[in-house]
Amino acid sequence: MNKKERERYRNKLLKKKEEIVNKISETYNESKEVESGIAQDVVDKAESSYTKEFLLSLSNAEREQLRLIDEALKRIDKKELGICQSCGKNINKKRLDAVPWTPYCIDCQEKEEEESS
Repeated sequence: MNKKERERYRNKLLKKKEEIVNKISETYNESKEVESGIAQDVVDKAESSYTKEFLLSLSNAEREQLRLIDEALKRIDKKELGICQSCGKNINKKRLDAVPWTPYCIDCQEKEEEESS
């Protein structure tokens, strides 16, 4: 991967990171609003609690994606982006374009998902 491609992926990753950080911030603020709303009865309290839990669970997946993006940015600095972290083979360019933070080629990703289920 040449310098121009690395910079293109860096910009793409930084843009996605900014989007996620903004969304997490919005979610946090929304959960605070749900928390601060005065619930009038048990049903209202249950609904508020569910809404807050749902909003915060969304951010957990986004936090994981942020972690993967940060790792991908480190791999760019080491000139290792596009190399599978499991088998060491090149990651398909189409896959990398679609999911630039991916640490694995498609075969290793499938193995990883099978093992975790």
